[in-house]
Amino acid sequence: MDKKQADKKREFARFISKSEPGPGDGGRTGSWRVARPVIDLEKCIPAKKGRPACFKCWAFCPDGVVTKTVPPEIDYEYCKGCGICASECPVCAITMMAETDFAKKKAG
Repeated sequence: MDKKQADKKREFARFISKSEPGPGDGGRTGSWRVARPVIDLEKCIPAKKGRPACFKCWAFCPDGVVTKTVPPEIDYEYCKGCGICASECPVCAITMMAETDFAKKKAG
């Protein structure tokens, strides 16, 4: 490898990030989230197949709160309720539920 190629490689490597976002990077949602994603395990591809597949919800979550497990789970302590996971799900297994409706359902 000549000097020009080595300099080019070094220049490229400088712009690559080695860090990954993790739960809590955006902070706890507390009581300000107005909607929460709810996964229908009857429709969810990994849950139905019982093996790792799809995981678009995990890939597109900007806060990294969706697990890459079978079935996927959402960490509601840090989920901000943006709805990206629901809009990216190819089988519409994730729906956004109003927090007030969830609280009523849980209480009743």
